[in-house]
Amino acid sequence: MKSNANKTGWVLGGLLLSILMASMDNTIVSTAMGTIVGELGGLDKFVWVTSAYMVAEMAGMPIFGKLSDMYGRKRFFVFGIVMFMIGSILCGTANSIAELSIYRAIQGIGGGALVPISFTILFDAVSPDKRGKLMGMFGAVFGLSSIFGPLLGSYIAEYLSWEWIFYINLPIGLLALFMVAKFYKESLSHAKQRIDWMGAATLVGAVVCLIFAMELGGKMYAWDSMQIFGLFAGFALLAVLFVLAEKRAEEPIISFRMFKDRLYATSSVVAALSGAAFIAASVYIPIFIQGVLGGTATNSGLVLLPMMLGTVVTATLGGMLMTRFSYRSLMVSTLVLLVAGLALLTTITPDTSRWVITLEMILVGLGIGASFSVLSNAAIHSLPPMKRGAATSTINFLRSFGMMLGITNFGIFQSHAMTGNLSKTFSGAGTDAIPQGLDMNDPYALLNPVIRAGIPQHTLDSALSGLSSSISEVFAWGLIPAILSFVAALYMRREKFDPKAEMEAYASTTAPAPAN
Repeated sequence: MKSNANKTGWVLGGLLLSILMASMDNTIVSTAMGTIVGELGGLDKFVWVTSAYMVAEMAGMPIFGKLSDMYGRKRFFVFGIVMFMIGSILCGTANSIAELSIYRAIQGIGGGALVPISFTILFDAVSPDKRGKLMGMFGAVFGLSSIFGPLLGSYIAEYLSWEWIFYINLPIGLLALFMVAKFYKESLSHAKQRIDWMGAATLVGAVVCLIFAMELGGKMYAWDSMQIFGLFAGFALLAVLFVLAEKRAEEPIISFRMFKDRLYATSSVVAALSGAAFIAASVYIPIFIQGVLGGTATNSGLVLLPMMLGTVVTATLGGMLMTRFSYRSLMVSTLVLLVAGLALLTTITPDTSRWVITLEMILVGLGIGASFSVLSNAAIHSLPPMKRGAATSTINFLRSFGMMLGITNFGIFQSHAMTGNLSKTFSGAGTDAIPQGLDMNDPYALLNPVIRAGIPQHTLDSALSGLSSSISEVFAWGLIPAILSFVAALYMRREKFDPKAEMEAYASTTAPAPAN
C-alpha cells in the first residue's frame, strides 16, 4: 500500500509540473515580445507568435481528450509532453518571427494534449476520497499559471535572454515525463472506436479562422476588409459543418449529449464567462501600474501577487469543501467576490493608491480561484469514467475560448477609448505638444519612458487620465461576463461531491495494476 501511495505521489508531481508548464506558456511570452521583436525583427508579424500557440492548443484540447478516452491517457500524455519539449527547443533556436510562430504551433499541439489529459489522469489515478484536496491543489496551479506567466516572462527578458523563456521548459518537462511514464500504470480499459475526422477537421478550421480574424482585425487589416470578412465567414461555415458532423458521428469529438446534463452545461458556461472576466484584471492591472502609476514592467507584474494569493486560497478551499457544500454554493459564494472586485476596479483613477488596487486584486483572486478546482469536478459529476477525457478537455477548451474572446474584445474596447482620449488631449494642447514618436493610434505608446519624457507635465497628466479612464471602461465591460457567470452558477444543480458513490464507480472501472 505504501509503495502504491509513493507511486501516486510521483505521478501527481509530474502532472502538476506539466500543467504549470503548458498553461503558463499561454502568457509567459507576452511580456517578452518587445525584446523578441527587437532582436528578431518582424514587428508586423509578432501577432502570429501568440496566435499560433493558441490555435494549436485550443484546437487540440477536445481532440486529444476524446482520443485519450478511446486509446488511453498515458500514450497521449507522453506524446503531448514530448511535442511540447521539441517545440520549446525549436523556439529557442528561431532566427525569425516566422520560424518562431511555426515552432510555437508545435508547442501548442503538445499543450493541447497536456492540460486536459493531466486533469483526466488525476481523476483516474486517485481514489475519490482523496480527490477533493488534490483538485484544490491542481486548480491553484492552473490559476497561478495565468498570473505567474507574465511576471516570469518579464523577469527572464530583463535579466537573462528571451531564449530561456522556452529552454526553462526542458528540465521541467523531462522531470514530469519521467514521473508519469515511470510510475503511472493505466488500469482503465479502453475500446477502439471510429475517429471523427470530419469533426476534428472542421473544429480546427473554425478555431483557426476565428482566432486570426480577432487577432488581425483592426491591426493588420481593417474590420470591414475582405480578409477579415472572409475569416469570419469561414468560421461561420466551418462551425455549422462541425455541428452537423458531430450530430452524425458515432463518437463525436465534442458530444452535445453531454450538454443535456444541466450540471455539465452550467459548469461549462461558468468556466467560459468567468475566464473572460478574469483575463481583464490579469492583463489590464499591470498596464495601469506601468502606464498610469509609472511602474516598471517587472514591478507591474508584481502587483498581481496578491491576486495569486487569493486564487490559491479559494482554489484550495474549493477542492476541500466539495464534500460539504454543493458545487452551486461554492461557485455562487465566490463569483460574487469576482463581481465585487471588478466593480471596484471600475472606479480606479490616477489617484488610486497601490493599497486599494491590492485589495481589489485579492477580491478578484478569491472570486476566480474556486472555478479552477470546482468546475472540473462538477463537469464530470454525472458522467461515466469513459467520458471524462472528453468532458475535461471540452471545459478547458471553453475556458480558454472565453479568455481568448475576452482579451481580444477588451483590447478593442480599450484601444478605441484610449485613441479617442489621446486625440482629445493633444488636439486641445496643440500640435506642438505631440511628442516625436507618439502614434495617436497606439495607446500603449504612453508606456514608453522616452515618449513620456517629451510630453509637458500638464498634458501628460491629461493623457494618463485618459489611459486610466480607458482601463476602467475595460473593467466595466468585464463586469458583463462576471455577472453572467454568477447568474449561470445559480442554475447549477445542488449536488455535492460524494466520495462513497464515486468509490463504487472507481472500484468497478479499475483493475489490478499490470506487471510492467
